[in-house]
Amino acid sequence: MQTPQDPLTRRSFLGNTLAAVAALSAARDAVTAEQPPSANPRTIEPSLNEKFFGCIAGCHIGSAMGAPVEGWPWERIEREHGLLDRLLPYSHYGKKDWVREPGTTEDGVERQKLMITAILEKSDRINAEDLRRAWVEHMNPNAAGLVSEPFEGALLAMARTHIPAADIGKYCDYSGLVSLARSCHPIGLINAGDIRGAIEDVGEIGQLYNTANSRGILWAEVTVIAIAAATRPGATVDRVLSAVFDNCDQVDSRFMKPAGIRAELERALKLTADCADVREMRRRFDTLYSGTGMVYAHSYANEIVTKAICVLKMTRGNTWEAMKAGVNMGRDTDCLTAVAGGICGALSGAASIPPGIIQQTDHATSVNPHTNSNRTLRETSDGLYRAFKARLRRIKDYAAEMDIA
Repeated sequence: MQTPQDPLTRRSFLGNTLAAVAALSAARDAVTAEQPPSANPRTIEPSLNEKFFGCIAGCHIGSAMGAPVEGWPWERIEREHGLLDRLLPYSHYGKKDWVREPGTTEDGVERQKLMITAILEKSDRINAEDLRRAWVEHMNPNAAGLVSEPFEGALLAMARTHIPAADIGKYCDYSGLVSLARSCHPIGLINAGDIRGAIEDVGEIGQLYNTANSRGILWAEVTVIAIAAATRPGATVDRVLSAVFDNCDQVDSRFMKPAGIRAELERALKLTADCADVREMRRRFDTLYSGTGMVYAHSYANEIVTKAICVLKMTRGNTWEAMKAGVNMGRDTDCLTAVAGGICGALSGAASIPPGIIQQTDHATSVNPHTNSNRTLRETSDGLYRAFKARLRRIKDYAAEMDIA
């Protein structure tokens, strides 16, 4: 998998990308959800452009919904909010002097915005050096400790040196967290339909946050596999799950040990198979995931991604239902909702998300003084879609020139 190879071989340029071408030819203090426009948004499959929008909206809005109750046990969420389905103001990192507008996103989306900027500037897949460049040129210098995790300030300082970008993650104290898996959605989108390309790219850019081949990267593969598979024409929940099981944790056992991803996913899917709603599911998960007493105890990639896959299955890919399930699960609610909402959005679009919540999230972004980008949700997804289309045109032109189409 992520082993040093010739660049053209590593990218599997023609084998993967030509296959992809063939496959794809409110009140200030709280914004409450109105009824979604359709009870069954998957009656008609959304366009690829709308899948891109659904993925970004599900991730960004999910992060904003989950942030005010991040780290809470589900019992406290239930006691104070019932079933939380709205945007709330909040403060983070002990900065009580900045109460964030309802709909304000948090560290994971800020991390993702830099990936998006790198993709938009290149109009193509990105590597570790592309992402490092985006960090240095576009990361808000005030972000770390305000809207990004404090350790990201240290990573940025290293990015400004001559250290190779792919070596930076070796010096991160928190390899194995969900940092990458909850923010790598754009890697799945620029590789829409191209699962192998998505795996290769997340392994490449993931080295800014993790050591090569580590669990944090291997679990992030699940996120990008699911998104790349969900964007394919005719995708269904079952086809997305099959793609995950067919492609995740594929390592050369001579050189590295599998992370046990399939077994963990299978255990959780079996445990929650008969759950009808989040109230049932969160009780089941309490028997699997209850770690406390250490830094980021509730934010490890295996827990968050496993829960997101189970939410995808339970909600049958409905983006809004998945977002509500993630927000009310307890523990790392913003990261879980970002992953589950993003995967479901890539499958079914954003039609189920109340329009007022979309508008409020855009407003909150527009007035955020510390964000890495003030792009709206639509500007973001449309930019990624244009980059993807530009990539396809280059592939088609190359195939025509080499006469191998």
